[in-house]
Amino acid sequence: MNNKVMTKEWFNFQEKIAQHFRSLGVKAETNQPIKGIRTDHDLDVFVTSQYLCTNIKWVIEAKYWKTKVPKEKVLALRTIVDDIGADKGFIISEVGFQSGALEAAKNTNIVLYTFEELVLNSTNAIQGLILESFSRRIRFLEHKYYAHSKKIRIKYNLRNDFLDYPIQFSGNILIFMIYDAIFAAKNNNYPIALENYMLEKAGDNKADNFLELTNWLNLNLNWFDEKMYKAECEMILNYEYLPDINHIDTNFMSIYEAGLSLKGKSDEEKVIILKNFNLSIN
Repeated sequence: MNNKVMTKEWFNFQEKIAQHFRSLGVKAETNQPIKGIRTDHDLDVFVTSQYLCTNIKWVIEAKYWKTKVPKEKVLALRTIVDDIGADKGFIISEVGFQSGALEAAKNTNIVLYTFEELVLNSTNAIQGLILESFSRRIRFLEHKYYAHSKKIRIKYNLRNDFLDYPIQFSGNILIFMIYDAIFAAKNNNYPIALENYMLEKAGDNKADNFLELTNWLNLNLNWFDEKMYKAECEMILNYEYLPDINHIDTNFMSIYEAGLSLKGKSDEEKVIILKNFNLSIN
């Protein structure tokens, strides 16, 4: 790579790849020197993220060639990925790959794409990571919310009493709304209705795309977190902070999420999902 001739076409191709990743909200650097365990490497595009639920480190090789990429380039990238401890390596080709290259990439962390395939698949992958980070946040808040008794939640304005109407605020409604919105986004079911039917609200009543949804999720998760914080501070002052807190593991879906994930699944798929909760189908 150090001896590569920097043509205008190749440079534009490389920058187009980097810009695509930047548009997804992750960091993408071109011609990036990286020190590996064994040697230094000059990477075409280096993609990283430190704010998603799972940090990523991806190496991208931009092959603006008139011929298909051979097997040797796949093997070379596997060595680089291993040396710098990257999660994945991508080779992006304008015209495709030789059969040996495709075979060498099977069952490895090397991915071979055209630019169009990269746009589609990386968008889905990174949006999935972002949505999972939101899922973890609401799982944590759900644990905190239900750790308090119904009586305490009503007293500190975290929910309405039975048959109270109109509803001022309900953490229960908001939790389900957030799970529903994330589930809809994972299935790309836009526009997503976001009307909460409460007197209090944050954000718009509809998200037409991923960006609008992430804005709504951030607003509502921050709002919910703030309401929980203020309520718990009051509980402490009144000597009523007595949450029933068990171990919280946000890696696992909630029961409500599991129910959503059962939609449209076969009985065999449902069994696999429900095993995570020690449940069974009658």
